[in-house]
Amino acid sequence: MNKKLLLVLMCLLAFGAYKHHQHRPVVHGVGEIAPDEPIQTSTGTADFQFNGFTLTPLAEYSIKARVLSTEDYFMGTEAELSPTDLALGWGPMSDEAVLSKIKITQGNRFFYWHVDEFPIPQREIEIHAANTHIIPANDSIRRQLSKIRPGQIVSIKGQLVEAKRADGWHWRSSLTRDDTGAGACEVVYVTELSVS
Repeated sequence: MNKKLLLVLMCLLAFGAYKHHQHRPVVHGVGEIAPDEPIQTSTGTADFQFNGFTLTPLAEYSIKARVLSTEDYFMGTEAELSPTDLALGWGPMSDEAVLSKIKITQGNRFFYWHVDEFPIPQREIEIHAANTHIIPANDSIRRQLSKIRPGQIVSIKGQLVEAKRADGWHWRSSLTRDDTGAGACEVVYVTELSVS
């Protein structure tokens, strides 16, 4: 085998091992580690311009939740605003005993779950988890996003928004935690993010 090709393969393997290690899940003991419901209140903030988009604040929003999964995006209009989606769980969906029986994946800006047998009622899963499109307000938050691992606890403050562009494209946040399917995701302009 060509030495250059071997070196490239070794570098790719090392990079893959590093990325896997960096994003390995954090495991907790049994019990709810993020028991509180998200907080949503009215907002008086006016529309503002952000990266070529007009953002309309719909509500003030804060959440402390367990990260169930992360997915980064690099292509499409949505990725220009939101480079990362976080699937978040709170209440029973932050409990290791429950989550060990649920398979969670993300893709195409959706969050999916599958069970062979329900550890809690289906509706409890639906109203205690959300796919969250994160719009980082600054580069510091954007850098933090790239390091978040499943299992970590995130505290997020910001605004649920509707994003519009001059060509007619728009993206609107859900304003309730009990909806499912297309349009049920939260689109959050994040001004504060802490990870533990």
